[in-house]
Amino acid sequence: MPALDPAATANHFEGVSPILTVKNILASIDYYVGVLGFKVDWGGATGFASVSRDGCHIMLCEGDQGHPGAWVWVGVGDAGKLFEEYKASGAKIRHPPTNYEWAYEMQVEDLDGNVLRLGSDPKVGEPTGPWLDMHGIHWERLPDGKWIRTAAKTR
Repeated sequence: MPALDPAATANHFEGVSPILTVKNILASIDYYVGVLGFKVDWGGATGFASVSRDGCHIMLCEGDQGHPGAWVWVGVGDAGKLFEEYKASGAKIRHPPTNYEWAYEMQVEDLDGNVLRLGSDPKVGEPTGPWLDMHGIHWERLPDGKWIRTAAKTR
């Protein structure tokens, strides 16, 4: 294997592991593992843990390192199939899979209000749907590309 040039790798990003603050680390681990299909990589008893599913790693921190209600986008193979899995497991679906120009995406909430935006490739030739913002308000995309509020708060 050729030696790596330190100058070429100095700005190389290896990945990202968001840290989500949670109220109860053990309850959160149970939800991520039992409902969302993650596995525990390490931790838990100390109030800090890492969970993962395939190439997605998320750290959970009890009462520190952030604020509840963080949003994380995760690319997945098929958001529609994942939606069916999560309906069956009792996940808190915040917004069902919806087609957008950037992805076919759904929103799932954890026990502390952190939102996972889970998206796969957009469905070509199908219309886009409404967006659900952080306040629970629906927005529609107009033909000119602008977004307009179309429905009151849903939560």
